[in-house]
Amino acid sequence: MTEPAARPLRIGVFGGAFDPPHLGHRALAQTAIAQLALDRLLVIPTGHAWHKARPLTAAAHRLAMVTIAFSGLPQVQVDARETLRTGASYTVDTLRELHAEHPQAAFFLVIGQDQADALPSWHASEVLPSLAIICVAGRAATTTAKPHNEGLGATIPGALSLQMPAMAVSATDIRQRVAAGKSIAPLVFEPVARYIDQHLLYRPH
Repeated sequence: MTEPAARPLRIGVFGGAFDPPHLGHRALAQTAIAQLALDRLLVIPTGHAWHKARPLTAAAHRLAMVTIAFSGLPQVQVDARETLRTGASYTVDTLRELHAEHPQAAFFLVIGQDQADALPSWHASEVLPSLAIICVAGRAATTTAKPHNEGLGATIPGALSLQMPAMAVSATDIRQRVAAGKSIAPLVFEPVARYIDQHLLYRPH
């Protein structure tokens, strides 16, 4: 008798500016790990954000904050590859690199609903479903990943919906609160808030 083949490594890819990382990012990471049975979740801060009008905070700060924000989740691995690239940073390039590094793995691209809405504008977006199963944070109250049934499948082949409660938190709001001298305690982990304060991030110039 032949031994059964080992299950392919299940690797999640969670990218974003993380400027700064907040409680919603951590919740989405935990949801993806649980609902997709991930062996590893790569958290990948964006390098040069071609789609954003404003310049991002220095990569060293965002990498440090991400490391703090996702500490304690053993499946999470912070991956700096996009911050090390010159020029525009594209998800399709990252997925191709990861396929070359782990040719037998199954990849899951974890994105929020706002990213899903903008997906058609991403560089080579039509190639993405062939490189990874695209998993979108939904709003229903179930606890398992399932095929997306709200029309997303028509535009994103094979997409899955990750079910998690809505969280009223955004990095834009956090930056604005800091600039206005308001508390961000309910929106980020205390060590991240302390890092922002210590390094004078998001203060008006």
